[in-house]
Amino acid sequence: MKRKIVQIDQEKCNGCGVCVPACAEGAIRMENGKAVLSADNLCDGLGACLGECPQDAIRIIERDADAFDESAVEEHLQASGHAHHAPVQSVSVAASHAAGGGCPGSRVMHIAPAQVPEAGDAGRQPSQLQQWPVQLHLVPVTAPYLQDADLLIAADCVPFAYPNFHQDFLRGKAVVVGCPKLDDNRAYLDKLTELFSTGSIKSITVVRMEVPCCGGIVMAARQALAASGRTIPFREVTIGIQGEIKGDMG
Repeated sequence: MKRKIVQIDQEKCNGCGVCVPACAEGAIRMENGKAVLSADNLCDGLGACLGECPQDAIRIIERDADAFDESAVEEHLQASGHAHHAPVQSVSVAASHAAGGGCPGSRVMHIAPAQVPEAGDAGRQPSQLQQWPVQLHLVPVTAPYLQDADLLIAADCVPFAYPNFHQDFLRGKAVVVGCPKLDDNRAYLDKLTELFSTGSIKSITVVRMEVPCCGGIVMAARQALAASGRTIPFREVTIGIQGEIKGDMG
């Protein structure tokens, strides 16, 4: 039968893997460093993955293809360790690779909170990271861990300067990180606007360094919030180069 289905341009695809978690049906996988369609009957042809491809390598075409099969999708997702349209379950990095997903740098994962150190190991604090990826460019706006989340937007130098970053800021929050000095701040603005507009973020905390260029990430977050038309509690924290909190505006 002739129907609409995705087509992946192998020349344009750079193997970033962002499209893999964007496909709720699991129809896309990585093969030899490129994204490929696993099977025609797994693709619904709606193109939810199109907007997530930074290389514009995916488009919808019309061709002869097997009909979309919802039951095949369910079997495929169960076999790969995921439930259809269900929140991503806690998985280890090794488990995610075993499930046959895409690039480790962009595969969406929800990480179980780390255990509290046992007595006698008080010097080692547990990680509070509960997701992957964390880079703003790589985080899909539809990631399950962003739903009803308290969002932390962190300049990427902050965790190096502030010694108690995990306990004081990251604990219990979804996080995105970036550097307005090195990246395109306009891209940050657009991504955050979409995230705030389409998501259900409960609160926003922006943690920046005291250096002037770091103000760009705060500006992007504030402008994105205004553009979204939503009212979300906003907190801005400034960290000094020596690791002290120099400003906290709730």
